[in-house]
Amino acid sequence: MPSVPETLLSVCPLVVTALLLLARTLGESLALPVPTVAQILAATGASRSSAYELVAALVDLLPTLSPTRGRPPKPPPPSTTQSGALTRAVLGYVMGHPGCVARGPRRQHYSDGFRRFVLDLRAAHEALDIEVFAEAIELPLGTLKDWLRSPTSLAATPRVAEEPAAPELPDAQDAQDAQMQTVLDAWSRWEGDFLAFCKHTREALHVPFGHEMVARILAAHGQRHRARRGGRSPDEVALRGAFRTFFSGAQWVGDGMQVPVVVDDQRLTFNLELNVDAHSGAFVGVSVRREEDAAAVIEALADGVQTTGAAPLALLLDNRPSNLTPEVDLALGDTLRIRATPERPQNKAHVEGAFGLFSRVLPELVLETRRGAEELAQTFVRIIALVWARASNHRPRAGRGGRSRAEMYADPATDEQIEKARRELRETAERQELARRTLEARRRPDVLALLDAAFERLQLLDPDRHVRVAIAGYPLDAIVDGLAIFDGKRLARTLPEGVDARYLLGIVRNVAAKSEGEHIARKLFELRLEVRDRMLATLVAARDAVCAGATALADCVDRALATQSPLERTFWLDSLADVIRSRDQAEQASLYTVAARRIEATFAVTPRERHDAVRALADRVVALA
Repeated sequence: MPSVPETLLSVCPLVVTALLLLARTLGESLALPVPTVAQILAATGASRSSAYELVAALVDLLPTLSPTRGRPPKPPPPSTTQSGALTRAVLGYVMGHPGCVARGPRRQHYSDGFRRFVLDLRAAHEALDIEVFAEAIELPLGTLKDWLRSPTSLAATPRVAEEPAAPELPDAQDAQDAQMQTVLDAWSRWEGDFLAFCKHTREALHVPFGHEMVARILAAHGQRHRARRGGRSPDEVALRGAFRTFFSGAQWVGDGMQVPVVVDDQRLTFNLELNVDAHSGAFVGVSVRREEDAAAVIEALADGVQTTGAAPLALLLDNRPSNLTPEVDLALGDTLRIRATPERPQNKAHVEGAFGLFSRVLPELVLETRRGAEELAQTFVRIIALVWARASNHRPRAGRGGRSRAEMYADPATDEQIEKARRELRETAERQELARRTLEARRRPDVLALLDAAFERLQLLDPDRHVRVAIAGYPLDAIVDGLAIFDGKRLARTLPEGVDARYLLGIVRNVAAKSEGEHIARKLFELRLEVRDRMLATLVAARDAVCAGATALADCVDRALATQSPLERTFWLDSLADVIRSRDQAEQASLYTVAARRIEATFAVTPRERHDAVRALADRVVALA
């Protein structure tokens, strides 16, 4: 097989001559030994002029034999005029919107308006290289690429509603504080975050206000609403310490607690009736019986008198009918009976707290014996309660300066204190009775007569008619339904054990509440339909004006993201989809991308809301069914 040089020399010596001449030029540039031009022409026998013409052809041909490695060369930089125009445009926006760009120690913060402005500016200069564009507007290239990145979801969002105009500021002469007026005026044009604004007021405006002061000024003028965390219930704080106490022995608080006992595999339940002194917190009287009845109240009162040596001026009891019987009134004698305020557990906090402590230390009471189960269990609970109460009475209390309940109860009261307490407690009891009589007088006599007959037939105890007066305040339908439910459960023997008239009150209250809720639900539905129709009429008028403008797509996006109303956001997303679908099929994809970028550049809403808006727009623009 002939060699390559022999083949080329025999077929085309002119090509060989041009190749050697070109190689000679490259060799000289690389400082390599090369033949002279005369030597090359003499060896090949080719014409000089023809060979040099072919050299020029080889110079054009050789680069095409192998592609150039690496990135293509960058386009030439823009003209000074074009770059300066971009820089001036961004500078003008920043000057007109203070706070839209805030530079921190590690990163910069941009407002939604600034991001939208950059996106619009980039759309007008798409032909310009992105690196050159970023350098001209002084924006990090990575940040710009993030803003321009196409959303992954095929959806876009209508434009956020325009920000409400700031309230008109008062004249300078009407302002009581010039610095406060400066803060309000600066905030109306501010687009950055709140902390950056506070720094701006101190460093640029020379207003020496702290964060809290600036926040209060803006909140007082309705220009910024402060977000607050939900705290504890105001009732819990307001009612703390509201229970009036006088001295030890002035007022006791009584209540009952169910205590289970297991004797020889038989479960028995006893009522522990306890009286607690309201001033000292001392446990003064205890009674243990099978049921919480009038006898338990009387026995606990007698035990307290035996423990302390005197009856209290008043005894606070709950509204259980058994606490209001004539037998209890007779046992109280000169002691006033104070009724606990309904639906206010803290009204009996002294005894409820005592039961809470007792429950924590109370072990499981289980006896294995064949003696009289009931008598033995009752005695056992009584002993435990007495030991616990009397031991607690002599335990030092850190909150009372190390004094025990027994020591505090022994503090004597003056005659003036006794008389004042007696007078005020009597006034409290009289006010309660007057309120009850007034309430009863306002009830319909026929409804009270109906309840009187029902209570007598059902054998419900209500000595002072408090429960009946309370029931009579509910609608007649609820009362009749409640009586029927109570009587039906009684005949079916599904009533819980130990229920009294208050159980009937609870049934009536629940029936009335359910009926009230149904009426409210119907009215809510009707009113919401009416309001929605009115709102839609206003939105339709606004949509017609927006869609007629040249910036319909951007306006729909901004209005959709500016509202927190699901109805309005859906409306503007629908309007945005209509704008995109009204264009040619070839334009819809690019319009969708522009809208989606604008949505994702609105950081005033959460990422989840932005993604949802983009997805919702995609569903409307490209329906799958």
